[in-house]
This record gives sequence, C-alpha cells and structure tokens, in this order.
Amino acid sequence: MDYDSIKTNVREVLKSLPEHVTLVAAAKTRSADEVSAAIDAGIKIVGYNYVQEAADIKPHILQSVKWHMIGHLQTNKVKKAVELFDMIETVDSIKLADAIDRHANDAGKIMPILIEINSAGESSKNGISIEHLDALVDHIRTLPNIQLEGLMTMGAYAIDPDEARRYFRETKAAFDRLKTVKLANITMRHLSMGMSDSYKIAIEEGATMVRIGTRLFGERYK
Repeated sequence: MDYDSIKTNVREVLKSLPEHVTLVAAAKTRSADEVSAAIDAGIKIVGYNYVQEAADIKPHILQSVKWHMIGHLQTNKVKKAVELFDMIETVDSIKLADAIDRHANDAGKIMPILIEINSAGESSKNGISIEHLDALVDHIRTLPNIQLEGLMTMGAYAIDPDEARRYFRETKAAFDRLKTVKLANITMRHLSMGMSDSYKIAIEEGATMVRIGTRLFGERYK
C-alpha cells in the first residue's frame, strides 16, 4: 500500500473513534517508512508483536511516539523489551511479571503493563484465564517496578467478528471489578480490545484502546 493510502486510512480510523479510545497501530511486518507515514497521519502509539522487529525498526523512526509490546513476550526477551517499550500489554504469568519487575528495577524505571486475558479459552492463544486473574493481580501489586494499568484480550478467532462480543464483555466485567479495588501499583485505566475486524464491536463493549493493523496498512506481508 502506498504511503498516501496509509495516511488516509489512519485519518479515517482516528476520525471514527470516540474521544476516549486510543489507537495502537499494529505494525508487524511493516517497513519503517510505512510506520512513519502512519505517525505523520496522527498515530501516537506503535505496537509490535516481536521484540527484535521493534528493535530493528525503532532507530529509523524519527518522530516522537510511544511503543507497545502487543505480542507474546518470552522471559529471555524481557530485558530488551523493558528497554524498548513504553508499555507491555501481554503479561500473563507470575514468572513473566517477576522478570519484568527485575529488569525494570535494573533499568531504573517503572514499567506500565496490561494483563492479557485469554477470554475465549483457546489453547492456541496466550493469556491468563479470568479465573486466575486475581491471583496474578495479587502478586503484581507486590512488585515495586511494575504499574498495572489495565487488561488486554484478543477475543476469539471467528468468521463473524460479532462472536467476539461476549468475550469482550466478560473482560470488561473483570476490568470494572478490578477498577473498584484500591491496590498499590494498580491504576485500571486501559482496556485493550479489538483489532481491524472487531474493533467497532470492542468499543461498543467498553474498549478504551484498539490495536489495528490491516485496516491501516493493508494486508500483512507474508
């Protein structure tokens, strides 16, 4: 897709979003020039699925922008992720949370994170079940170099995006419940749900952050 088309797509999506919803440009496989075009059109947050891909692209991006980790994070990549990203959206285990806290301490920073919920219960997806959410939250609140700022979910792989609605709704209910609890290191402000085919439904169900790639950049490169 040419750069003018990317800019047009970004502006159209941004115009369509409610004021309280933040757009994350899911930039997996996209070139630095494509990402720069999206930023020029108004993107404030760039999301990457892989640490190394973000590390390769970031030095070529001259504009000021936030960087989010939106893919599964392996513990052996945490040190680099803490250096690269402004938020990690995909925390789903005590082991991963501990690694982030340790490396954030070494880096002298507080790392904003979201907990990833496997709302559909699909074995092919990462994320923690809602049933195990409280135990992870209880552990995270003891970690001084992590700031829990919300939840993230993928929903279900489905031909009909509307089938994801109930999973978004369940994640929103968990988010609302945690929002009422006052705990250290926890400020529930972000609910990251919905992608190119499902973001409108996710917004209807309470998303405050959407991760969109194809709708902005066109079909992903193989």
